Amino acid sequence: MLKSTMVYILRVLARLVVVKYRPEIIGITGSVGKTSTKETITIILKSRFNARASVKNYNNEIGLPLTILGIEKTPARSIFGWIKAVIRGFSLLISKDKNYPEILVLEMGADKPGDIQYLTDIAPCKVGVLTCISHAHTEFFKTIKRIAQEKRIIISRLPHDGFAILNFDNELVMQNASATKAEIVTYGLKNGADFQAMDLNFIEEEETGWTTGLNFKVEHKGSVVPVFLPGAVSLPLVSAALSGLAVGSVFGINLVEGAEALKKLTPLPGHMRLIKGIKDTLIIDDTYNSSPEAVKSALETLKKIKLKEGAEHYAVLGDMLELGLETENIHREIGFKVAELEIDFLITVGEASKHTAIAAKEAGLAEHQVASFADSASAGRFLQEKLEKGDVVLIKGSQSVRAEKIVKEVMAEPLRAKELLVRQTGEWANK
Repeated sequence: MLKSTMVYILRVLARLVVVKYRPEIIGITGSVGKTSTKETITIILKSRFNARASVKNYNNEIGLPLTILGIEKTPARSIFGWIKAVIRGFSLLISKDKNYPEILVLEMGADKPGDIQYLTDIAPCKVGVLTCISHAHTEFFKTIKRIAQEKRIIISRLPHDGFAILNFDNELVMQNASATKAEIVTYGLKNGADFQAMDLNFIEEEETGWTTGLNFKVEHKGSVVPVFLPGAVSLPLVSAALSGLAVGSVFGINLVEGAEALKKLTPLPGHMRLIKGIKDTLIIDDTYNSSPEAVKSALETLKKIKLKEGAEHYAVLGDMLELGLETENIHREIGFKVAELEIDFLITVGEASKHTAIAAKEAGLAEHQVASFADSASAGRFLQEKLEKGDVVLIKGSQSVRAEKIVKEVMAEPLRAKELLVRQTGEWANK
C-alpha cells in the first residue's frame, strides 16, 4: 500500500516538474542496449549541455520519476527515503532550480504491456531512440509481435517536430518505422544508415597483445570521421556510439565534437568490459544481464578476439530469464551458436542453461568441452582451475544467476571488485 501510494505521488510530482522546467526529453527503449546507448548519448550531450541521465537502471515507474527529480538513491522500503523524495519534488515546484538540466536522457524499460505509455505520459519525448526489438520478457508479452507493439510506442507518440532515432541494422525496428510522424534518423553498420560505421578494427596493446579497444569510421552525409572507443570490444557498443552521434546531431553537435567526446567513454561494469584475469588471461565481463540476441552478439565478439598460441576461448553462460514457453528452445539455440562458432569450452550455470549444454554437444562439441553447474560459486571454482595462460573467457548471465561472482573468482585483482563489477554494494553484496 505504501509503495503504490508513493509511486503515484512520485508520478504526479515528476510530471509537474517536467511541465514547469520543460527540459528536452530523450527516451530510450529496446530489448537490449538501452544502458550503453544512454551512456553514449549523455557523454556527447554533456560536451555542450547541462544533461542528466537515468542512474544505473532507473527505467521503470519508480526510477524514471526519481531521475526527473534528481534523486540517485532508491527509497526502497524506507518511509524516510520516500518522504525525502517527496520533499525534493515539492521543493523543485515551489522554488526555481537554476541548475535544472536542459536535457533529460531517460531509459524506458518495458517488462509488461503498458509500461512505455505509462513512462511517456510522465515524460513526453522530443527524441525517441529504439535500439532493438528481439526476444526479451516474452514470458509477459508472449510473442515478438507484442514486444514490437510495446517498443514502438516510444516513437509513435513523438511530435511532428520530434526525432525518431532508429537502429537500421535491426529489421524489426525498421519494420515499425512507419509508426512515427517524427523525422527519422537511422544508424547502423549496414549500407543505407544515415550514420554508418565502417572499417571496424580491434586495437591491441603491443606489449601484451590483448585487445584494448576498437576504432572505426563514421560516415554521415559525405563526411567521414574516425572514432576510438577505449576498452570496448562489442559491436553493440559501436551501435550505441552511433546512436549517440545521431542524437548529438539533432542538438547541433557535429561528428568531430561527438567523436572527441566518445574518447572519454568507459564501458560500464558488466557491459562487455575487459578485465585482466588470473594466469595472464582476459575476461569479457558481460554479467549485468542476459537475453538471446545479446548472448549471440557477445559470443561473436569472443570469437573475434585473437588468441595466443595454445590458448582457448571459453564461454560461461548462465540462465536467461523471462522467456516463458520459449525458454528451452532459445537456450538450445545458444548451444547451437556456441558449436557453430567453435568455441573451445562451454560452461553453463543454472537449470535452463543445461539445454544450452545439451544442444552444444548435439551440434559437435565433445563431452570434455562442456561442463554444467547449478550455481555461480561452483562454476567459478571450476573455471579457476581450468584457465591457462592466454585464454579469453566470456562470462554472461541474467541478474539472478549472479555471474559476477564468477568474474570475481578469476579476476587478477579481486580487491578491485567494487570498482569494476556489478552488484557489489547494498543488498546485492550480501546475497
